[in-house]
Amino acid sequence: MTPAQIDEVKRSFTLVAPIADQAGILFYTRLFEIDPSLRPLFKGDIEVQSKKLMQLIAVTVNGLDRLETIVPTVQALGARHAGYGVTDEHYDTVAAALLWTLEQGLGTAFTPAAREAWTAAYLLLAGAMKAAAREPSPVS
Repeated sequence: MTPAQIDEVKRSFTLVAPIADQAGILFYTRLFEIDPSLRPLFKGDIEVQSKKLMQLIAVTVNGLDRLETIVPTVQALGARHAGYGVTDEHYDTVAAALLWTLEQGLGTAFTPAAREAWTAAYLLLAGAMKAAAREPSPVS
């Protein structure tokens, strides 16, 4: 990611933060509309899950200019997701739901530059998650 893309993600996320609860619910609603087969992967309360998602996104966005601080967490998340049955194809569905949610939440503030920046951020982080998911689990 370029510094300009990082700045764009951070700038646009400040507009999402005040509506984080609604954005999280919008995301999961859209995710399950796109692929209803994903719903069983989420065992708990979706409102709680959406709050966790938005908190994770906030931490990640704030760490984009210090990737070394967030990559280990992102990799651990990817390894856990593999254990839940998440496949590489699911990441494409999540990307579509995320970009749609941002578009809904930001309206005209979701400019082509914002879309490009969020796409770059997502591809970077999803790549780290998918790579970690392919790593063999350490044997205890």
